[in-house]
Amino acid sequence: MPTVVRSRTIAAPQQQVWELVSDPFHLPRWWPTVQRVEDVSDEGWTTVATSKRGRAVRFDWSRVYSEAPTRTVWRQELAQTPFERFLRESVTGVILEPAGDATKVELRIVRRLRGLARFGGGIQIRRAARRELDGALDQLQAALG
Repeated sequence: MPTVVRSRTIAAPQQQVWELVSDPFHLPRWWPTVQRVEDVSDEGWTTVATSKRGRAVRFDWSRVYSEAPTRTVWRQELAQTPFERFLRESVTGVILEPAGDATKVELRIVRRLRGLARFGGGIQIRRAARRELDGALDQLQAALG
């Protein structure tokens, strides 16, 4: 699946946006469905999200790259999880650029499918990624606004 990219200019200084998006503890404030974050370290963390059916779902993440105050990238750890069956890779990135007194925020998700999920699942995964990123931008704007 190609990369899904969504962007928006948010009326907040880049440093303020960076402080929110670079700290995993703040994910419940701006990332859709994330209820809480556990076991945060410089290398990784666990998010607990709520599924559409109301169940708690755990996701383990590791930081791949960080360059303050412009870019951070994290990867979902898939080994020995239910997601391993249909995902080969899941990477999320945030890119910030100053835009006068505001900040251009670009969110990216790369999800590479595995096995039979590659056939027919790409459209659904891409649509879900767009909704997820749009929701994150909406919540980020609300958290900073």
